[in-house]
Amino acid sequence: MSDASPGGALLTRTQHRLRPDATRTVCRLFVPGQETLIRGGSRAMAVIDRVLKLSDQEVETALARTLARFSSRHRDLAQTLEQNFRLVAHRLGPGITVGASRRQLIGAYFTQEYALEAAALFNPSIVEHPDQKGCLPGEVRFAMSLRAVGEGHLSSIEFRSGTIGGKSGIRLDPPGRFLDTGSRRPVSYDRAIFADKLAELGHTDENARFLWTRLPSRFTAAELDAVLAELSGQHLTREDSAALADRARWLVASTYSVEFGEDRALSERVLWPAGPAESHGMEDARFVRFNDGEGPVYYATYTAYDGSQVAPHLLETTDFRTFTVSPLSGPAARNKGMALFPRRIAGRYAALSRWDRESNAIGYSDDGHRWSDAVTVQAPAHPWELIQLGNCGSPIETPAGWLVLTHGVGPMREYAIGAILLDLDEPEHLIGALAEPLLTADDSEREGYVPNVVYSCGSMLHDATIVLPYGCSDSSVRIATVNLSRLLERLTLG
Repeated sequence: MSDASPGGALLTRTQHRLRPDATRTVCRLFVPGQETLIRGGSRAMAVIDRVLKLSDQEVETALARTLARFSSRHRDLAQTLEQNFRLVAHRLGPGITVGASRRQLIGAYFTQEYALEAAALFNPSIVEHPDQKGCLPGEVRFAMSLRAVGEGHLSSIEFRSGTIGGKSGIRLDPPGRFLDTGSRRPVSYDRAIFADKLAELGHTDENARFLWTRLPSRFTAAELDAVLAELSGQHLTREDSAALADRARWLVASTYSVEFGEDRALSERVLWPAGPAESHGMEDARFVRFNDGEGPVYYATYTAYDGSQVAPHLLETTDFRTFTVSPLSGPAARNKGMALFPRRIAGRYAALSRWDRESNAIGYSDDGHRWSDAVTVQAPAHPWELIQLGNCGSPIETPAGWLVLTHGVGPMREYAIGAILLDLDEPEHLIGALAEPLLTADDSEREGYVPNVVYSCGSMLHDATIVLPYGCSDSSVRIATVNLSRLLERLTLG
C-alpha cells in the first residue's frame, strides 16, 4: 500500500525481498529411531554394531565419500562428526576402542543436515547494529532478526545485516555460508526471580520454601542439585517433592547462555532451541536497542513453544555474539507478543503485552523479569482488527509520543499492519490510532504458508523515515519505508 497524496507517499515498498533458502543448513545430532516426526525406541546400538563390523577399507571409503559430499557445506565437518561420536560413544561399552576414521564415520551416522528455513522465513525485527565502524556519514548499519522454520515446523532465530544510507537507501549484506548454533554456557540464577516463576507454575508449598531457605541469592545448577538431593533425602517427612525437583531442573535448563566465535559473521549465527520450554521452537523475536543512560543493551522477547504451551522468554546481548536466555513471569508475561520499550519509564521497565490474546496492553516491571498486571490501551474496534490486535515490535520514541506499529486480524483471518500513538510519560493513555490499515498484503504477498498475512516484529527510525521489514504470508520478507511526519500527522489529527 502506498499513499500517493500530496507531500509524498506515506508508505513505500522497496524492491528488497528475502526468500527461504534451503541450502542454509546446520549439522544436528541424529539418533536413528528418534527422528523429529517419528518417535520410537533408539536403534543407536544396532547402527553402531553395523559400523563396527565394516572392514577398514569399507570405513575409509564410506568416510571419504561422506567428507567429499558434505565438507564444502559446513565449516570443519570432521570436527562435528567427532563431536557427535563422543555423544554416543558411551554405547560402545568398556574395552572397545576405535580408530579416528571409524569414530568419524560413526559420528556421520549420527549426524543430519537440517535446513533451517526450508519451510518459511518471515517475521523480522530490525535494530541499529552494535558495530558502526566503517559507516559513511548519514549511514547506519543494522541487524535484522528473522524467524526461520524447517522440518517439523521447528522455529529458530536467524540474522542478517546491512546498511541504511542517505535518503534511506537500503543495502543488505550477502549472508555467510557456514551456519553455527554456538556453544552453550552455564549461568547463575537469581533466587527471587526463580522463586516467582516456580510460584507461577504452582509451587508455593513448604518444599518450595525449603528450597529458597537453602539456596543463596544467586546460585548455580550444582548448588540447586545439592539442595534438591537434601530435599529428596527427607522424602519421608516431605512428600511430593519430586514434582518440584523436576520443575526446578526444567527451569534451570530453560535459562542459559549461548556464545558464538568472533570469526562467525552475524548472518551465520543461529539461535537454536536449546531449553525444554522451547523444544518445539523459538518464535517471533522482537529485538530492541535499550538505552536509558547506562549504555546500550539489546533485549528481545520471543515465544518459547514446547509443543503444547507457549511462554514469553527474554534474550539479552550487548554484541550479538553472547546471548543470555531466561523465562519471564507475571500477569503481563502471558501468551505471545510481548515487546519492551527502549528505555525505562518512571524508573521501571515497560512492555507492550497481549495478555488477553486480543488487545494491546501495557505492563511494568522493576527488574525486567517479573511483570505486573497489564493495562489495556487498545481493544479491537475497526472491521480489519475485530478478531484480535497485537504489536509489530517495540515502540519508537518520537516528540509526539510512543509510536507503536500494530497488527490486526479481520475477515478471512487477514492480517494488516496499523499504528497507534501513546503518551510518552503515561503510555496507558492512547493519543491516536489509525482507522484504516497502514499496510495490507498486495497480490504478490498474499500467497504463502499462511496466506493473507503481513506481520513485523520490529522497525527502526532513521532520520525521518521508519524502516519497516515485514513478513509476507509466512513465506518471505520485504522492507517498506514509512514517512514519520505524515504518519504522526494522521495519528494526531485523526
